Amino acid sequence: MSIASLMRTPPRHQNLRQDERAKMDFFFDDLPSTSMSTPKKGHDDSLMLGDTDHDLSRKKSSSVSMTEIQEQHSSSYIDDISKKAQEMVEKINHGRTRDQEMMNSFQEKLTEKVTEMCQLMKEHMYIIYEKNSNEIQVKLQELSEVLENCSKLNHELLEASQALASLRHGLDINQRSEQ
Repeated sequence: MSIASLMRTPPRHQNLRQDERAKMDFFFDDLPSTSMSTPKKGHDDSLMLGDTDHDLSRKKSSSVSMTEIQEQHSSSYIDDISKKAQEMVEKINHGRTRDQEMMNSFQEKLTEKVTEMCQLMKEHMYIIYEKNSNEIQVKLQELSEVLENCSKLNHELLEASQALASLRHGLDINQRSEQ
Protein backbone atom coordinates (compact mmCIF):
# COMPACT_ATOMS: atom_id res chain seq x y z
CA MET A 1 0.00 0.00 0.00
CA SER A 2 1.52 3.31 -1.02
CA ILE A 3 1.58 6.47 1.04
CA ALA A 4 -0.58 8.13 -1.60
CA SER A 5 -3.25 5.45 -1.23
CA LEU A 6 -3.10 5.84 2.54
CA MET A 7 -3.82 9.52 2.11
CA ARG A 8 -6.96 8.69 0.10
CA THR A 9 -8.59 6.56 2.81
CA PRO A 10 -11.73 8.13 4.32
CA PRO A 11 -11.36 9.68 7.76
CA ARG A 12 -11.88 7.26 10.62
CA HIS A 13 -15.08 8.93 11.82
CA GLN A 14 -16.77 8.09 8.50
CA ASN A 15 -16.01 4.42 9.09
CA LEU A 16 -17.51 4.40 12.60
CA ARG A 17 -20.81 2.67 12.97
CA GLN A 18 -23.78 4.65 14.19
CA ASP A 19 -23.79 3.01 17.64
CA GLU A 20 -20.08 3.84 18.12
CA ARG A 21 -20.79 7.49 17.31
CA ALA A 22 -23.68 7.50 19.78
CA LYS A 23 -21.42 6.07 22.49
CA MET A 24 -18.84 8.76 21.81
CA ASP A 25 -21.51 11.49 21.85
CA PHE A 26 -22.89 10.07 25.10
CA PHE A 27 -19.39 10.20 26.60
CA PHE A 28 -19.09 13.90 25.83
CA ASP A 29 -22.63 14.57 27.11
CA ASP A 30 -21.64 13.37 30.57
CA LEU A 31 -18.77 15.81 30.84
CA PRO A 32 -19.52 18.80 33.08
CA SER A 33 -19.96 22.10 31.34
CA THR A 34 -18.00 25.04 32.67
CA SER A 35 -20.84 27.41 31.77
CA MET A 36 -23.51 25.71 33.96
CA SER A 37 -24.58 27.45 37.11
CA THR A 38 -26.71 26.30 40.03
CA PRO A 39 -30.28 27.67 39.88
CA LYS A 40 -31.28 30.26 42.45
CA LYS A 41 -34.73 30.47 44.04
CA GLY A 42 -37.28 32.22 41.84
CA HIS A 43 -35.28 31.74 38.71
CA ASP A 44 -36.21 28.08 38.21
CA ASP A 45 -38.55 28.57 35.20
CA SER A 46 -36.24 30.87 33.33
CA LEU A 47 -33.29 28.70 34.13
CA MET A 48 -35.16 25.61 32.99
CA LEU A 49 -35.84 27.24 29.63
CA GLY A 50 -32.25 28.44 29.55
CA ASP A 51 -31.04 24.99 30.52
CA THR A 52 -33.02 23.44 27.67
CA ASP A 53 -31.57 25.93 25.22
CA HIS A 54 -28.19 25.37 26.80
CA ASP A 55 -28.57 21.55 26.51
CA LEU A 56 -29.41 21.87 22.80
CA SER A 57 -26.49 24.16 22.12
CA ARG A 58 -24.26 21.91 24.22
CA LYS A 59 -25.30 18.85 22.20
CA LYS A 60 -24.64 20.74 18.97
CA SER A 61 -21.28 21.97 20.21
CA SER A 62 -20.38 18.51 21.51
CA SER A 63 -21.29 17.06 18.09
CA VAL A 64 -19.22 19.72 16.37
CA SER A 65 -16.34 19.31 18.79
CA MET A 66 -16.66 15.52 18.49
CA THR A 67 -16.42 15.79 14.70
CA GLU A 68 -13.41 18.06 15.05
CA ILE A 69 -11.77 15.64 17.50
CA GLN A 70 -12.53 12.70 15.22
CA GLU A 71 -11.12 14.58 12.21
CA GLN A 72 -8.01 15.48 14.20
CA HIS A 73 -7.75 11.87 15.36
CA SER A 74 -8.19 10.66 11.76
CA SER A 75 -5.63 13.12 10.50
CA SER A 76 -3.25 12.10 13.27
CA TYR A 77 -3.91 8.43 12.49
CA ILE A 78 -3.19 9.00 8.79
CA ASP A 79 -0.07 10.95 9.67
CA ASP A 80 1.09 8.10 11.94
CA ILE A 81 0.50 5.54 9.20
CA SER A 82 2.27 7.77 6.69
CA LYS A 83 5.25 8.18 9.02
CA LYS A 84 5.41 4.45 9.72
CA ALA A 85 5.20 3.67 5.99
CA GLN A 86 7.97 6.18 5.29
CA GLU A 87 10.08 4.64 8.08
CA MET A 88 9.53 1.18 6.61
CA VAL A 89 10.55 2.40 3.14
CA GLU A 90 13.66 4.01 4.62
CA LYS A 91 14.41 0.82 6.58
CA ILE A 92 14.03 -1.28 3.42
CA ASN A 93 16.25 1.10 1.45
CA HIS A 94 18.83 1.06 4.26
CA GLY A 95 18.75 -2.75 4.24
CA ARG A 96 19.20 -2.81 0.46
CA THR A 97 22.11 -0.38 0.70
CA ARG A 98 23.67 -2.53 3.42
CA ASP A 99 23.12 -5.67 1.30
CA GLN A 100 24.74 -3.99 -1.72
CA GLU A 101 27.72 -2.89 0.37
CA MET A 102 28.04 -6.42 1.75
CA MET A 103 27.93 -7.90 -1.77
CA ASN A 104 30.53 -5.39 -3.00
CA SER A 105 32.75 -6.22 -0.04
CA PHE A 106 32.25 -9.95 -0.66
CA GLN A 107 33.09 -9.49 -4.34
CA GLU A 108 36.25 -7.55 -3.50
CA LYS A 109 37.36 -10.15 -0.95
CA LEU A 110 36.54 -12.99 -3.32
CA THR A 111 38.50 -11.27 -6.11
CA GLU A 112 41.44 -10.80 -3.73
CA LYS A 113 41.30 -14.45 -2.66
CA VAL A 114 41.02 -15.69 -6.26
CA THR A 115 43.93 -13.46 -7.29
CA GLU A 116 45.95 -14.68 -4.29
CA MET A 117 45.17 -18.34 -5.10
CA CYS A 118 46.06 -17.82 -8.78
CA GLN A 119 49.36 -16.26 -7.72
CA LEU A 120 50.08 -19.21 -5.41
CA MET A 121 49.20 -21.65 -8.19
CA LYS A 122 51.51 -19.81 -10.60
CA GLU A 123 54.32 -19.90 -8.07
CA HIS A 124 53.74 -23.61 -7.48
CA MET A 125 53.57 -24.18 -11.24
CA TYR A 126 56.87 -22.33 -11.74
CA ILE A 127 58.48 -24.40 -8.97
CA ILE A 128 57.31 -27.58 -10.73
CA TYR A 129 58.50 -26.22 -14.09
CA GLU A 130 61.90 -25.47 -12.56
CA LYS A 131 62.14 -28.94 -11.00
CA ASN A 132 61.02 -30.59 -14.26
CA SER A 133 63.42 -28.43 -16.24
CA ASN A 134 66.31 -29.49 -14.01
CA GLU A 135 65.33 -33.16 -14.33
CA ILE A 136 64.92 -32.81 -18.08
CA GLN A 137 68.30 -31.07 -18.29
CA VAL A 138 69.97 -33.95 -16.43
CA LYS A 139 68.27 -36.49 -18.71
CA LEU A 140 69.21 -34.51 -21.81
CA GLN A 141 72.81 -34.37 -20.60
CA GLU A 142 72.79 -38.14 -20.07
CA LEU A 143 71.22 -38.64 -23.51
CA SER A 144 73.84 -36.40 -25.06
CA GLU A 145 76.63 -38.42 -23.44
CA VAL A 146 75.04 -41.70 -24.59
CA LEU A 147 74.64 -40.38 -28.14
CA GLU A 148 78.26 -39.19 -28.15
CA ASN A 149 79.40 -42.63 -26.99
CA CYS A 150 77.22 -44.22 -29.67
CA SER A 151 78.78 -41.96 -32.27
CA LYS A 152 82.29 -42.88 -31.10
CA LEU A 153 81.44 -46.59 -31.14
CA ASN A 154 79.90 -46.25 -34.57
CA HIS A 155 83.05 -44.55 -35.81
CA GLU A 156 85.22 -47.27 -34.24
CA LEU A 157 83.02 -49.96 -35.81
CA LEU A 158 83.39 -48.33 -39.20
CA GLU A 159 87.15 -48.26 -38.79
CA ALA A 160 87.16 -51.91 -37.68
CA SER A 161 84.88 -52.82 -40.55
CA GLN A 162 87.18 -51.08 -42.98
CA ALA A 163 90.22 -52.79 -41.47
CA LEU A 164 88.49 -56.16 -41.77
CA ALA A 165 87.46 -55.39 -45.31
CA SER A 166 91.09 -54.51 -46.17
CA LEU A 167 92.34 -57.62 -44.48
CA ARG A 168 89.83 -59.75 -46.29
CA HIS A 169 90.67 -58.13 -49.55
CA GLY A 170 94.34 -58.77 -48.86
CA LEU A 171 93.61 -62.41 -48.04
CA ASP A 172 91.59 -62.84 -51.19
CA ILE A 173 94.44 -61.54 -53.26
CA ASN A 174 96.88 -63.91 -51.53
CA GLN A 175 94.66 -66.88 -52.07
CA ARG A 176 94.26 -66.13 -55.73
CA SER A 177 97.89 -65.73 -56.17
CA GLU A 178 98.61 -69.07 -54.53
CA GLN A 179 96.30 -70.91 -56.66
